[in-house]
Amino acid sequence: MLRAQDIALIGAGLGGLTAAIGLARAGHRVRVFEQAPQLREVGAGLTMSSGTMRCLELIGVADAARGKSQESINLPFLHYRSGAVLQRGMSTATRPGAAQAARQIHRADLHSLLTAALLELDPQALCLDHRLTGFSQDSNNVMASFANGAAVRADMLIGCDGVRSLVRDQLVGSQALRFSGQVAFRCLVPMELARPHLHSSSGAVYIGSGGTFNRYPLRDGSVMNCVGLARADVWQQEGWNTPATNDEFLAQFADWHPEVRALIGVAPARGIIKWGLFVRDPLPRWGQGRVTLLGDAAHPMLPFLGLGAAMAIEDGAILNRAISNSADCVSALLRYAATRLPRTTRIYHETVRQGQLVQASDPENYGSQSAPAHDSALFDYDPLSVDLSEASVSV
Repeated sequence: MLRAQDIALIGAGLGGLTAAIGLARAGHRVRVFEQAPQLREVGAGLTMSSGTMRCLELIGVADAARGKSQESINLPFLHYRSGAVLQRGMSTATRPGAAQAARQIHRADLHSLLTAALLELDPQALCLDHRLTGFSQDSNNVMASFANGAAVRADMLIGCDGVRSLVRDQLVGSQALRFSGQVAFRCLVPMELARPHLHSSSGAVYIGSGGTFNRYPLRDGSVMNCVGLARADVWQQEGWNTPATNDEFLAQFADWHPEVRALIGVAPARGIIKWGLFVRDPLPRWGQGRVTLLGDAAHPMLPFLGLGAAMAIEDGAILNRAISNSADCVSALLRYAATRLPRTTRIYHETVRQGQLVQASDPENYGSQSAPAHDSALFDYDPLSVDLSEASVSV
């Protein structure tokens, strides 16, 4: 096992915080460098898979996460115009053999409890307003430089800096993001506004050719989380958190079921967000020497399987295990990447396939060929028991 290391993580997202908490609990000196000057509530609902809950158990925050979430619900697939049931969904909470029930939570709630857990371990662990400008390494350590003039030396550097990762670009070269042809809209509708327009207060996924609209309750049923995905030929907006209007959202779903249109119509105008979905091809390697990648920096995902956050959190758990079970920094990062590459590459391809399958389906003739994936190997992966790879891949 490695002696206590100085570990720098770039980016305070879900995966980076998960990794940092586990590493701090193991006795390592952790610093998380976040470019934002302050953390704020962003995002909407996400699903914590069975494996995600196992990761949260490992770092001691599962009970807090259960208190802020609810068990994942069975989401029926409905016809986009008539509302007729096309398929009874299968809940991740009831899959045979699942180690724990999957749960749904507001991203901001999960982010807040992870941040609090890290700061409880070390009040100095989170460094805001630190935008990375570059790094260098030698056989002994890594030196990271920041726009505010700070320079930090560490034994390892983990790039958790998202889909537009500077760490990734410096490690493997700049690779252009490709627009996927999909635009996403999201909003949270207070339940008192949503309830008059709902046939059911639980969740549902409306399916149309070229689009989906997903809704399910969050925060003890006080809000309805709504996410619409629609095809688009071009997208020129920057970022993933662009304000949108009710009219913009509605224009993408103008001929959909009255419930869909009503939820969009009553959504608080200041809370509607839009973003283009961009992809990169999976990497053959994640890093070099004492530097590696984690989460969207390594493997940006489309949302069609709802596993993007789960992949980042799994990365954090496997990174912890690899560091705890290796003799030196370089071999630890080799084992981590070699263990994660096959799974994240498979999930990437399955996510692309799922989006093509669902959105190309004809809702008038919906059948088993259009059904969402229920492969237990995708959803019930246990990052705490999977064997760590000994492959000597070049990362």
